[in-house]
Amino acid sequence: MTSPNSPYRELERRFERLHHLGGARAVLGWDNQTMMPEGGAAARAEQTALLGVLAHEMITHPALGELMDRAGSEPLEPWQEANLREMRRQWRHATAIGADLVEALSKAVSASEQCWRTARPANDFAALRPYLARVLALVREVAAAKAAAFGCSPYDALLDEYEPDGSAGRIDAIFADLEGFLPGFLGRVMERQAARGAATVPTGPFPIARQRDLGVRLMRTLGFDFHHGRLDVSNHPFCGGVPDDVRITTRYDEADFTSSLMGVLHETGHALYERGLPAAWRAQPVGQARGMSVHESQSLLIEMQACRSREFLTFAAALMREAFAADGPAWGHENLYRHYTRVAPGHIRVEADEVTYPAHVILRYRLERAMIAGDLALDDLPGAWADASRRLLGIVPPDDRLGCLQDIHWPDGAWGYFPTYTLGAMTAAQLFAAARTADPDIMPAIARGDFAPLFRWLRTHVHGQGSFLSTDALLTNATGRPLDAGAFKTHLETRYLE
Repeated sequence: MTSPNSPYRELERRFERLHHLGGARAVLGWDNQTMMPEGGAAARAEQTALLGVLAHEMITHPALGELMDRAGSEPLEPWQEANLREMRRQWRHATAIGADLVEALSKAVSASEQCWRTARPANDFAALRPYLARVLALVREVAAAKAAAFGCSPYDALLDEYEPDGSAGRIDAIFADLEGFLPGFLGRVMERQAARGAATVPTGPFPIARQRDLGVRLMRTLGFDFHHGRLDVSNHPFCGGVPDDVRITTRYDEADFTSSLMGVLHETGHALYERGLPAAWRAQPVGQARGMSVHESQSLLIEMQACRSREFLTFAAALMREAFAADGPAWGHENLYRHYTRVAPGHIRVEADEVTYPAHVILRYRLERAMIAGDLALDDLPGAWADASRRLLGIVPPDDRLGCLQDIHWPDGAWGYFPTYTLGAMTAAQLFAAARTADPDIMPAIARGDFAPLFRWLRTHVHGQGSFLSTDALLTNATGRPLDAGAFKTHLETRYLE
């Protein structure tokens, strides 16, 4: 048992303050993308940059390294040992770069993200290019500094921020496996779909107010607590805020309610993970999410594994008919299941089916690695994107709006993030298979609109673990093995070919 004045307890106090600073920055970031008037952009950039610098000064304080060394000699409980490990991980990322670089990157990201909001709908890569070039130059500085400190490649140094202990070498092997499997599998799926005939597409218009009401109703069905969260609109759907005040967003299309609805369910998966993190460790690093592949697994488990299942759509079809006062063959649960599991290569990643989605991620992963390495100039990005899309998806975007401008991640400074989407899809398949094996009532319950059995399992094996375990250990404890492509391939074959 540690004493109240021990080095470890002092670290806890300091990291609790850092946690709350990060929370304030997160809510400001949500406001920036949802509510803030355009004229507030410059002031908001200064505010977020200052918070970033203050947090950096706190975590790089000279006393922190000494406190961590002394805390390592204390008799700690297992969760405290894990917390100290996570403190060290955050500390080494922070101490690898200087405060000036932190501030410069924060301001560059704010300006770039603001420009992206108008450049994307205007299909104006030239307008975004100088802002994105500034972000890329600073990200490369960060990558180089961290690579020197960690003894790894610049890309692996960036990846580690989102996927602790991840490596491009391991990702390359996983993606090569998928790239060998998916083209042939996609061809078989397309042949089966053609033989079966297309699903009937529900026709609108679908008023936004009714779409929102349906989304809120299904969020409540999943267990979202509106006393501790919100649903709003942004240019790019996301989940933000803090565990006790979790904010999710979507975007609506009055001609197609199905895309927005699945976006809402996807972000709800992220939100429920945040809400399920261990409350006793909430303000400490060990109580935070275990990397982005696990985070993405929770959104994709809900959206792709559970809510595109025949069982869920059997339940939800009646709610959809009620929401839009609709009836007819297009609104039958079997037709909606076929519509939601339709496979077709498309340009937009967030609207992609789960068979072609990995190709979108592989495309971005390879492009961002090349840009970080200096092997791809920003001026050549649109052409390189078109070439990669032709090779991986068999289609070429007609413009940059549907190509290299579609995602917010690079303008927002998130380099090294993209591979976690497909790692998350594979993790989701592996976790969902293990959950259904452990509790055979999960799917019958989902068919009744009851997600409690599924979330009981997730709360125990994933959410409630926080960052206590490494990603591999968490997955091994939950499923019996570390990550591999087997469960994902089995899931795809079962859903799309049987």
